[in-house]
Amino acid sequence: MNSYFPLARVRIVLSHTSHPGNIGACARAMKTMGITRLYLVNPRHFPDAEADARASGASDILEQAVVCQTLSEALKDTVMVAGMTARRRDLALPFCWAREGAAQLVETAAQEEVALVFGNETSGLSNEELSLCHLPVMIPANPDYSSLNLGAAVQLMCYEMRLAAAMPGEAPKSELPLATADEIEGLFAHLEKSALASGFLDPAQPKRLMQRLRRLFVRTGLEKEEVRILRGLLATFEKPKIRKKS
Repeated sequence: MNSYFPLARVRIVLSHTSHPGNIGACARAMKTMGITRLYLVNPRHFPDAEADARASGASDILEQAVVCQTLSEALKDTVMVAGMTARRRDLALPFCWAREGAAQLVETAAQEEVALVFGNETSGLSNEELSLCHLPVMIPANPDYSSLNLGAAVQLMCYEMRLAAAMPGEAPKSELPLATADEIEGLFAHLEKSALASGFLDPAQPKRLMQRLRRLFVRTGLEKEEVRILRGLLATFEKPKIRKKS
């Protein structure tokens, strides 16, 4: 695959997959759409013969798969992270439908690393995992029966991304480099530390302050320089004040 092709910068991330056959099915779905980078977060069984069998000619995807212990590790160096969810959640970021989400991922992948995250087959992404995603994505399925097999969901989203890559839209909005997922998480950790130190955040009654701040900053599409400015500002606030002599 040519390095300029946006799908070369897309990683499919499967978190805590319980059935090895589903990993193989996802690898097959990816390869049919020209997406080759698979990341596995703490899979229950991998490598596994059943994964190889279900891959059906896509064993190269499995051989190159990156196995990580945490989702944060799998998202390192990405600037846009989309997380698949089957339901709207309280205080979550505004969601988008599959086609719009795929288009946004491909648009960003023209220049930067992106990830599309799928959760466990039974419970999906946890709230903590979804909080690491910048873009919640939903598939417009039958509301009375919205459950999709993991392999089918991956196939659908890979198709939408290939379609978006074949029919490019507008160029990326900003020419400045975007902040990576780990840089944004560093900002949130710094924000929480400063809020606690200042007394603005009460650890006994935190309510949902950090969730609201996360929602505020993630939806803006932070650039690297903006993160540096914000962290520099926080560092200045943390310095002890020197009283002037009267």
